[in-house]
Formats: sequence, C-alpha cells, structure tokens
Amino acid sequence: MSNFYLRLFSALILAGVALGLTYLGGLAFRVLAVAVGAAIFYEWCLLSDQRRHMAHFALICGVACLLLVMVLAGLQPATLLVALAAGTGLALVSGLVSGQGLWGAGGVAYALLPVIAATAIRGDGQPGLVAVLFLFAVVWATDIFAYFVGRLAGGPKLAPAISPGKTWSGAFGGVLFAVIAGLGVATGAGLSIGWLAIAAIVLLSAVSQIGDLFESWLKRHFGAKDSSNLIPGHGGVMDRVDGLVAAVIALYLIGVAASGPNDPLAAFASG
Repeated sequence: MSNFYLRLFSALILAGVALGLTYLGGLAFRVLAVAVGAAIFYEWCLLSDQRRHMAHFALICGVACLLLVMVLAGLQPATLLVALAAGTGLALVSGLVSGQGLWGAGGVAYALLPVIAATAIRGDGQPGLVAVLFLFAVVWATDIFAYFVGRLAGGPKLAPAISPGKTWSGAFGGVLFAVIAGLGVATGAGLSIGWLAIAAIVLLSAVSQIGDLFESWLKRHFGAKDSSNLIPGHGGVMDRVDGLVAAVIALYLIGVAASGPNDPLAAFASG
C-alpha cells in the first residue's frame, strides 16, 4: 500500500471513530478524549526524554494517570482544573529538583487541558454535539485547505525557521475554507449566523494554525520528524491533533467567559 493510500485509510478510520464517539457523547466521548490525552502525554514524554530521571518520570505519569481517571469519572470541569493546576505545580517542582526542567509540567498541562476542555464542551446534550462538530469542521478545513492552497498558490513562507512548508497563502486559504465549513455546520444545526460567529471561526482557525506551528517547533527543538509512529502513515497522535489541541482550549475559554467553567455552552444554548 502506497503512503498516500495508507494515510487516507488511517485518516478515514480515525475520523469515523472520532465522529462516532462524539455523536454518542457522555462516557463514550470521555473515553475518546482520555485515550487521545494519554497518547499526547506519552509522545510528549518520548520527545522530551522524561525517562532520564525515573523518579520524576514515575511522578508525572502518576499525576497524568490520576487526572485522566478523574476525567473518565466525569468530575466537574472546575474540579478538574483545580486538580490540573495542583498536578502541574507538583510536576514543576519535581522537574526543577530532578534537573528535568519545565518539560514534565508542560506535558501534563499540554495533554490534560484540552481533554478537560473537550469533555466540558461535549457533555451529554445536543448543543455539545453541535459545538464539537463545529470545531472539527473548522480545524479540519483549516488543516486540509491550508495544505492544498499553499501547495497550489505558493508564495512567502509563514514561519520558515519552524515549518518551511507552510505559506501565508495556505494560512489565509485555511481560514477562508474554515469559515465556509464552520458556517455550514452552524447553518445545518439551525443556528443564527452573524459577524461574531465569523470572527469566532477566524480566531479558532488562526489558533489551530498556531497550535500546529507550536508542535512543529517542539519537534524541531528535539530533532524529531514525527512525535511517534503510533498512526500508520501519519506519525504520532500529536501530529494529527496539534491544531485541535489549541483550538479546543480557545473554544472552551470563550465558553468560560460567557457561562463559567462547568457549563461553557449555557449562554449559547439558551440563545
């Protein structure tokens, strides 16, 4: 099987699983989010070689596992955020004492914050389903069309020192098609469309591209081509969800500003 068809097959399988578990919501979606978070944490530790100091590695693994179990148990997001802050602080102290620096604490936060955000947004109801599908549409359209528009149009590089293949034309193309995809999902769900919705899509698309660049910087910093080889033809989980990690946190923060940490969609669901 050629690499293109292997990538396509893997992408379709992953998208099908993600969409199916997102549709089910509740525990099924929490299982998906926790599995992704665990893979992200594993790959972060692999990249930053956290196993050089086994006591520190055992501690941060224990912290991450405890937090993931708490998410799986369906605890309130506010409680999870307090636990994440405490766990990240503990990992930070351990990293400084062991000489591992900030990377262990960074891995705990990078892996767990999007998991908490995603499960808080999805919840069990229809508004959560629409919100996550909307987010998928924006991030996936950004990723796909930034690549194809960039390849076709070329032009100045977006961040040549971090990711030489990305261009400004691709970035703007990704935003344009993200707006189309996001508005398509919103319209299909019967939501009212206005300039605020368009601004939110543009913001989420831009944030997802920043998340992509951050992961590219991280791999370049550690001299790695991929975050791992967990996904055939694609590399690692972080390679596939880098933009989504950043965008789901941004969407959650928008919801928190409107409705609070435990029910970030309340203001939007109530119209």
